[in-house]
Amino acid sequence: MAVSLVRNVSLRFEPSVPCYYNYIAMTKNLFIDVETYSSVDIKESGAYKYIESPDFEILIIGYALDDSPVKIVDLAQGEEMPEELEEALLDPDCVKVAHNAVFERLCFKRVGYDVPAEQWYCTSVKAAYCGLPLSLDGVSKALNLTDKKLDTGKALIKYFSCPCKATRVNGMRTRNYSEHAPEKWEMYKEYNKYDVLAEREIFNSLKAYIIPEIEHKMYVLDQNINDRGILVDMELAKSAIDVDNTYTSMLTQHAQQLTGLENPNSPTQIRQWVEKKTGSVVLSLSKETMPDLFKEFADYPDVIELLNIRKKLSKTSIKKYYAMLNCAMKDNRCRGLFQFYGANRTGRWAGRLLQLQNLSKNHISHIEIPRELVRARDWESVEMLYDDVSDILSQLVRTALIAPEHKTFAVADFSAIEARVISWLANEKWRMDVFKGDGKIYEATGSKMFNVPISAITKGSVLRDKSKISELALGYEGSLGALKRMGGERMGLSDTEMMSLVRKWRMANPAIVDMWKEIDEASKEAVRYQRSVSCTCRNIVFDCDGKFMTIKLPSGRQLFYYGPKFKDKKIGRSTTPTRVLCYQGVVQETKQWGEIDTYGGKLTENIVQAIARDLLGNSMLNIADKTNYGIVSHIHDEVIVEIPIENAKARYDEVVNAMETIPDWASDFPLKADGYITPFYLKD
Repeated sequence: MAVSLVRNVSLRFEPSVPCYYNYIAMTKNLFIDVETYSSVDIKESGAYKYIESPDFEILIIGYALDDSPVKIVDLAQGEEMPEELEEALLDPDCVKVAHNAVFERLCFKRVGYDVPAEQWYCTSVKAAYCGLPLSLDGVSKALNLTDKKLDTGKALIKYFSCPCKATRVNGMRTRNYSEHAPEKWEMYKEYNKYDVLAEREIFNSLKAYIIPEIEHKMYVLDQNINDRGILVDMELAKSAIDVDNTYTSMLTQHAQQLTGLENPNSPTQIRQWVEKKTGSVVLSLSKETMPDLFKEFADYPDVIELLNIRKKLSKTSIKKYYAMLNCAMKDNRCRGLFQFYGANRTGRWAGRLLQLQNLSKNHISHIEIPRELVRARDWESVEMLYDDVSDILSQLVRTALIAPEHKTFAVADFSAIEARVISWLANEKWRMDVFKGDGKIYEATGSKMFNVPISAITKGSVLRDKSKISELALGYEGSLGALKRMGGERMGLSDTEMMSLVRKWRMANPAIVDMWKEIDEASKEAVRYQRSVSCTCRNIVFDCDGKFMTIKLPSGRQLFYYGPKFKDKKIGRSTTPTRVLCYQGVVQETKQWGEIDTYGGKLTENIVQAIARDLLGNSMLNIADKTNYGIVSHIHDEVIVEIPIENAKARYDEVVNAMETIPDWASDFPLKADGYITPFYLKD
């Protein structure tokens, strides 16, 4: 680096006031942004490995103290670290404000300034809390900031912050420095300046919307979990990739011999071959259509064999093993796997890099057997025992996450958490009784819906299957479409039968149905009259200030809906427009910022998922506070904790007890957690 940053400090911050986010308004704020260089691909490997790289370097620091002008420190061209900046970084009473603050925190830690997460304020998290996009560019546009993030950034980052291809034109260099493009370098510093300005404007624009103190504690916990990371069995990951390559090559050669196709993994070539062989048109080779194709072409052995090969070759979970190798750091741990408030609005965490939220499930017993065979790269034995090697590799992905030597995993999750939350929220008494008892909600629901003894609702029975799909699909005002999306047609149910299930489920759950209506009316009243409206369901409070509609949860946290307004829209087949409540957010289908409709059932879903998230966050804080064990992962409503092998059962019980500790705001909530002990992660 052009400048030596040698201070190595580790500070602790103990706010003496009730709320950290109130505290920041009364103290000094340092707004800061950095531009860096590393040869590691940050998108592929994540910030932790990017910053760990030996050639990592901070190029530019942009900063401003409170309302003072932004100053640019050009470290790459030899400028020194200003004394006032160093003092601000080391001052525990100075709050460090950055967008995606984990990056700045790790960058300064890498060069000797170990400022703890407690002292950082992330404007990305604040934006997400307020129902706005996570990215600085997205927030800038959504809020129409005066000092927006400049659009020149991507090209400048690619030029100065990433390796370049060596060519004869550039003198065979693999990196661009400031002297190679002085005008671009000045633009890069200007870009950095506007990032600081945008951060400060977001900070000031959203200052009135206070985040509860417990959210700051959860943010710090999240940072600790990301810093700790989770250990990867590198031998298993490498062996799985090797086995997949060998097995894929074998299957491809076999398919070529069978069909004569040049690329037997091409959907177009496969469809054409099948059509020529059978005379039938094949529209799709998707996972959903495969069962029908197997039935249709049962009399064509060659076609069935090719479809089986296609099914095996289409497994995608092998990508997870590559992701593990890309992200694993020198100590074989993957870090930065969770985005706090990444699911926006509800506050749920989102997965990053390995995307642990969508791992394939394992469903074979004694999974340690194929695991060891794959580690030994003995794919022939795997195929002999289990037939589909690709499927086994998918099932083994979870098991590549391992506990370190002398430790094991305590894995615990909540039982039927969303069903419990909606029952508690609506105070549906018969459901509350079920959850205070054996918790068998599918059986109890079936008994209510079909007016039969609960003993008649047995596992695997038609009535239990109907009860289960109704429970999973209908809690948020879903109807025929929801049952179809949940697989009603694949169960052989007609539209008439599914509509009958809708009616039966709603008749069995009158308090929940009433709650949908109350929430719908409260939201519309709050927006129409811009006033506070309380609901009878657990004192949920709607409010609107014209800019945001908010929902105050039992925990005290609020859900934010930006730009609420009414629009006349035609719903379904109706020719008469309906008055619909809309707000601005990320549209699920397009992943773009746009207008979203909402209604009582959808708002109920948001509230239920947000309360479930608050319960999970509370449980993780309990584990951190009441035990000395490190949380390494959390997936949906499940937590993975590293515990010593010695007295593992007693330590596991500590984790479960901590998870089941109910917060004061949910004193009568029927919370239940359970799990298991395992040396590697799996779905028990």
